[in-house]
Amino acid sequence: MNQSEVILVDQDDNVLGTMDKQAAHISGDLHRAFSVFIFNSAGQLLIHQRNPEKYHTGGLWTNTCCSHPRMGESTHEAAVRRLQEEMGMSTELTEIFSFVYQAELANGLTEHEYDHVFIGYSDLPPVPDKEEVHDWKYVEQAEVLRAFTESPDLYTPWFKLCARRVFSIYSSRKA
Repeated sequence: MNQSEVILVDQDDNVLGTMDKQAAHISGDLHRAFSVFIFNSAGQLLIHQRNPEKYHTGGLWTNTCCSHPRMGESTHEAAVRRLQEEMGMSTELTEIFSFVYQAELANGLTEHEYDHVFIGYSDLPPVPDKEEVHDWKYVEQAEVLRAFTESPDLYTPWFKLCARRVFSIYSSRKA
């Protein structure tokens, strides 16, 4: 499996094989993914704007880091690796839930993922990879939720689908 392949899975996250990443987004095949949410000590979430040159959802704002694991790599290992590669950050990550979603993207592609969601904490500023990240900022949770209502087209589908649940889990851990 090379870096441009994704792991195809069934509804129970059992591995079925691999496929070229772009082909999987054309066909809409279910594949394994992960989303990382990093909070600072003020309770703000680190979000980033995807590089406009990305082949899908370029220019949209999303959670701290998101990608796909490689065959033979645990989802946790992949999340740690990509957080370092995309955002230049390293911190302890904990998987808090997973979910399956399917979303039609603006350019005719389909995102169909078994998404593992991780949470972590850091007050260090990111040092993002410019090929992945156009901009970044720490934002208040209420600001994110308000923006989903006021400007939903500026955010990735997976971010909008899981952020409320992440915020609820974050709040219960801080209580």
